[in-house]
Amino acid sequence: MYGGFLLILAPLFIGYLCKLPEGRLRQSMNRLIEYLVYLILALMGLSLGALDNLALQLKQMSSQALVLLLGLGLANLLALGGWARFSGWRLHTEEQVQFSRLHMLKGSLQLLGVVAAGVALGAWLPLPQGMAEQGAEYTLMLLLLFIGCQLRSSGIPLKQILLNPQGLIIALAVIGSSLLAGLLMAPYLQLSWNQSLALASGFGWYSLSAILIGEGMGPVWGGAAFFNDLARELVALLLIPILIRRAPPMAIGYGGATAMDFTLPIIQKSGGMSCVPVAIVSGFILSLSSPLLILFFLSLGS
Repeated sequence: MYGGFLLILAPLFIGYLCKLPEGRLRQSMNRLIEYLVYLILALMGLSLGALDNLALQLKQMSSQALVLLLGLGLANLLALGGWARFSGWRLHTEEQVQFSRLHMLKGSLQLLGVVAAGVALGAWLPLPQGMAEQGAEYTLMLLLLFIGCQLRSSGIPLKQILLNPQGLIIALAVIGSSLLAGLLMAPYLQLSWNQSLALASGFGWYSLSAILIGEGMGPVWGGAAFFNDLARELVALLLIPILIRRAPPMAIGYGGATAMDFTLPIIQKSGGMSCVPVAIVSGFILSLSSPLLILFFLSLGS
């Protein structure tokens, strides 16, 4: 029952035992992680391209992703907004926001392009059944190994996480509100409670959620998870500069797991350096929790 759960998580914990020194080796590992993400998304696209009635399946995925995006996003913002009001945390910096949203959106659009290319290739060149899924699983295990190293090398000890209550509470608010929304959306999505909770546990980590959900629930739901979490990232790029001064917890929390990497530059530039430790801790907790929760909920139905 829990064999797949342990098999996927083992590389993450093994990687977490390894701390890489700063320098060329760590930079090379970061580049390799980026390449592996592209490879996983291309393989996911190949799997989607091999589906029968592809156009109908894509339409279904987009509607499912929209429901997830709206339901989870609303729940997260309500919970984070409540904490922002209770904590009274406001920013008073007058720093000028100096970044290009188009430049940051470029990375997300590239990811969509990789998936689209995979879908086109999969529809044109049918592969042996299960080949793309198996390749994606092995690649994911390697990716989790390197991500474990990256998390350990981020320099955040457990003590610092526990002593940063703002980052911890933001992460817990995202987790709690996401799981509640997942339970409420289960009947509408026509899913079992554990499957809906698994979908709600992506927290913006599109490459991970897409593959894990795809393996446990099929490529259509894997695609829905990918589009939901990628759309969340795109929305975060637009919302963070608007929300961060009046309600920093809402801006940081909506970034989800990406608050410690992809959306961190925009958090820093629009909110100042005081937001960086909070964002890193929140993103770290969500990044560590996402695979644990997804695999745990999926294992309950196996």
